[in-house]
Amino acid sequence: MRKRLLPATLLFASKLALAAPAFTGPDLSGIYDCTGQDHQEGAYTGVVTIELVRERSTGPNGAYLFKLEVPGYGAYPGHAASRGREMAIYFANVDQTTRDYGTGIAHFSRNKAGKWTFAKFYHEPEFKGGNFGRETCLQR
Repeated sequence: MRKRLLPATLLFASKLALAAPAFTGPDLSGIYDCTGQDHQEGAYTGVVTIELVRERSTGPNGAYLFKLEVPGYGAYPGHAASRGREMAIYFANVDQTTRDYGTGIAHFSRNKAGKWTFAKFYHEPEFKGGNFGRETCLQR
């Protein structure tokens, strides 16, 4: 079977068609102080840094870099995707031998002082045979 080559003008036009609309969602970037309750480990505190990746964000959909740092447990870098004030988050401890990684879902809102807050539920399929927990976080 022979491959048909597209004329250069069609290739250029198809790339233009892929251009995405500018990001219109809320920018949830910031540094957040968090408290959590982990099913296996109990209560903990941490700091979350969320950074918008504007060149991969479009319309109401945001792309983010995510990092949770928990004293005594280490750093959990990851990534996130949002639609409006809802965010899906993937994170993994830098020490891969712990199998401490998971996925979370967070809902963001503004408090009376105008700061972002979020509540997150997370699931870790392999940490200590399976785990889950909740976090609440307040933007600095």
